[in-house]
Amino acid sequence: MKLNSFRFNTLEFSGSLGDLGTLIPLSLGMIMVCGLSTSTVFIMIGLFYILSGLYFQLPLPVQPLKVVAAIAIAYPGKITVEVIAASGIIFGVILLILGLSGLIDQLAKFFKKPIIRGIQLGLGLILASKGLNYIMNPALFSWNSTNDVLAYGLSCNLILGFIMVGTTLFFLNNKRFPAALIVVGIGIVSGLFYGGFRVSSFETGTTGFSLYFPSLENMGLAFFLLVIPQIPLTLGNAVIGTADTCFTLFGKGKGTENISYRSLAVSMGITNCITGLVGGMPMCHGAGGLAAHYRFGARTGGSNIMIGAVFLVSGLFLGKLSFALLSCLPNAVFGTLLLFAGLELALLIRDINAKNELFVTLLIGCISINTNNMGIAFIVGIAIDQLIRWKKIEL
Repeated sequence: MKLNSFRFNTLEFSGSLGDLGTLIPLSLGMIMVCGLSTSTVFIMIGLFYILSGLYFQLPLPVQPLKVVAAIAIAYPGKITVEVIAASGIIFGVILLILGLSGLIDQLAKFFKKPIIRGIQLGLGLILASKGLNYIMNPALFSWNSTNDVLAYGLSCNLILGFIMVGTTLFFLNNKRFPAALIVVGIGIVSGLFYGGFRVSSFETGTTGFSLYFPSLENMGLAFFLLVIPQIPLTLGNAVIGTADTCFTLFGKGKGTENISYRSLAVSMGITNCITGLVGGMPMCHGAGGLAAHYRFGARTGGSNIMIGAVFLVSGLFLGKLSFALLSCLPNAVFGTLLLFAGLELALLIRDINAKNELFVTLLIGCISINTNNMGIAFIVGIAIDQLIRWKKIEL
């Protein structure tokens, strides 16, 4: 491991903030709604970021398992902390088996280039769409349903969103004043001005740690309600899509020598087994997060180490205060980060030239944005792609 493989500067730190639009809302949701410990969630995020940066030496993202998080937040009465812990353990074991046995490489053969690009397009469109929804949300904060509407029906959040998007475009290629740093900075100041601290307290210290050994009942509930719906998205996006995005953005060679389907699966497998045992938030990598980090300036594992250290220190020493600070970020900030991350990911389809491949890619993207279900989209895409190849159809 060479020290010059890591850069620690404002541009790398700006890039490390690029994926907050995905990470923070779901993390805060699982803490507020599902009862996960703030310290446990932040410490595990920090460790996963740091270790991923050290090993892969690239700005690999750390994200919640989106399907798991969405279902858990939607059904908190049924999906308890113990069930969430069970989902992490089960998911981790499955990924370890796939990675260590090499089965993931066999599954990857079904993911031809148009399938991967379709997944990237679909996820990019979903992220961009969610970003616009955040910006157009009349509520300024994710935890507040109050409509902060000003004159002519324009909300504070919408006006702030216009400012954020314009600011991002203005500073997007500025290495001295990185866009994400400025956007997040303006967001925190704006949030404090409008009373963002009302959701939590100024208390420091940890919020408690526990070990979890889920019962068979909770393991079964987790497997059928959380793990099975999550598997297709993780294989397509967090493993195969992430590896392909790494090679597209950084090339194949010395800089990406540690990137493989196996290494990504094992990385997430180990992390989720440990996270499940301590009752943290199940996590993964992701092509969208990688595009977000890259779009806002991250190029090395140094960005991971910096943002990981921030989360680690926050979890160990700041407790509820760190939760309160992140709660100050307005919806417009999350929306802006998601919008630019989604567009960066969607643009990866620009190397698709063959009409048959473009058809499959666009089909997956259309299904994704209309169903909001990446699993259905890529299963249909694989079936159509195989049919076209088998029948040698020319579109």
